[in-house]
Amino acid sequence: MDSTLTEQQRILASDWGGGKSPFGTSWSKFMMWIFIISDALTFAAFLITYGFMRSISPEWPKQTEVFNMVLITFMTFVLISSSAVMAMAVAAARAANPKLAFRFLVLTIVGGLIFLGCQAFEWTHLIEEGARLTHNPWGVPQFAASFFVITGFHGFHVFSGVTILSIVAIRAAMGKYSGDGVENAGLYWHFVDVVWVFVFAFFYLL
Repeated sequence: MDSTLTEQQRILASDWGGGKSPFGTSWSKFMMWIFIISDALTFAAFLITYGFMRSISPEWPKQTEVFNMVLITFMTFVLISSSAVMAMAVAAARAANPKLAFRFLVLTIVGGLIFLGCQAFEWTHLIEEGARLTHNPWGVPQFAASFFVITGFHGFHVFSGVTILSIVAIRAAMGKYSGDGVENAGLYWHFVDVVWVFVFAFFYLL
């Protein structure tokens, strides 16, 4: 019995002892998943807090009267489309086709920049209308505060994703890339897209 336990402990130690992933994947991908899970909890906390503030507020502005829903829908379409293009970039990288991976990465970056441009336009318009963190012309101050915090936090992630993708694209153009590197960047980008779907649903639609 003692020898069996010792052998099991030795195998477990070899898996977790460094240099080998205990989950059959690379450490970089494993750590990316850890980051995504922790970041998802942060976004969940923001959205839950938003829902709580909205439920206790006596009134809440109608989104269709404040936001340009055509613009918001276009932004959502662009971001989701960029996620599909990112998947193509990962496939090209896995197929050892750096030129094709570079092209798809550039298209993904363009999608992210279009999204950020639309968000900057939306922020500028609402600020010109009088929206601030502490007050707004549509009712409870928590409305504008929630908008700026949630969309700003997500916008920061999109900007970070564009920066990461730009670095990966440059490396792909130079031939200094790996399938895992492109895939890890893709995981982050897909996460950013999925989060926006929840923001779009809970903040702009419901």
